[in-house]
Amino acid sequence: MTATVYLVGSGPGDPELLTVKAKRLIEAADVVLHDKLPGPGILESIPGAKREDVGKRAGGEWTPQEYTNRRLVELANDGKTVVRLKGGDPFVFGRGGEEAEHLAEHGIPFEYVPGVTSAIAGPGVAGIPVTHREHASSVSFVTGHEDPTKDESAIDWGALAATGGTLVVLMGVGKLPLYTDELSAAGMAPETPVALIERATWPDQRVALGTLETIVEVRDEAGIEPPAITVIGDVAATRARVVEFLRNGVGPEADQK
Repeated sequence: MTATVYLVGSGPGDPELLTVKAKRLIEAADVVLHDKLPGPGILESIPGAKREDVGKRAGGEWTPQEYTNRRLVELANDGKTVVRLKGGDPFVFGRGGEEAEHLAEHGIPFEYVPGVTSAIAGPGVAGIPVTHREHASSVSFVTGHEDPTKDESAIDWGALAATGGTLVVLMGVGKLPLYTDELSAAGMAPETPVALIERATWPDQRVALGTLETIVEVRDEAGIEPPAITVIGDVAATRARVVEFLRNGVGPEADQK
């Protein structure tokens, strides 16, 4: 009898930010297919015998999406209850939509289980609200890692620069010079505040602060590496005003400026 596949968001990495439903499903699953982004505390809580790593990492080891899709169908048809565990939320740059379509095409029942997206939680735990009445009335979420088979980028950085709101770029550390140049060319001010949050909510979270003009140099000097979130806009400067009292696991001693 065909079993159900659960497309589950693990949140940004802190085990306490798992939803109650996500935790219950992980514990009850026969198999958990996970990517690289659930935090180490979450992955370590899952028995190794039922864990399968199908993750991808820029410039490193990776599992083809076609294999993951095929594996989900195979396991479900074998009667195995499967949790497809993703960092953040499955439908925010997590390819959850692709996997949902593949399951539907093969007659596999599935359920989407939302997760706390790192696009909001990452800046938040660093003391940066993505919107603020005095600084930003809109926020745009952008991937910094588009499908490499595309002939050209689908992202209009000029239009994004013109919004005047916050830009949150996920998976964009490697291409930071590219899109900061695009934003500068579109007229964004060089002194626009920028923050990089590496491994948000993980035990080794770090925050680096700079401006549109300096952030590439800041990234290199601080050694910021994926996974990291880029926050561009006036809200990035609010961290300095709250960090002394911030108790989210990363304090001023972790800042790189």
